[in-house]
Amino acid sequence: MTATRNAPADAPQRAAALRYEAGADRAPRVVAKGQGPLAEEIIRRARESGVAIHEAPELAAALMQFDIDQQIPPALYIAVAEVLAWAYSLESAANLAAATRRDPAIDPKSE
Repeated sequence: MTATRNAPADAPQRAAALRYEAGADRAPRVVAKGQGPLAEEIIRRARESGVAIHEAPELAAALMQFDIDQQIPPALYIAVAEVLAWAYSLESAANLAAATRRDPAIDPKSE
């Protein structure tokens, strides 16, 4: 899941969360969205769960138009793919760092 938020000075905070499981989902789905206090709650829960939070005002505004559990339309595939690629790269880097800490064979300097 990736949370996307928007916080311009003159508008209420907005947040949307996406879920995509390769092989299980045909397209990413909006799994949470809200503005104001609900947006802050979505962001808080994402942080507590270790979910990557990406600030993308235009994408957050677009995602607010869809119902919960609705797949995103093809027009948003590229924008969402860029966010998911960013989130997956963060996850991969974190997994590599964790593996390096656990296995000195991966990083001989850690012995």
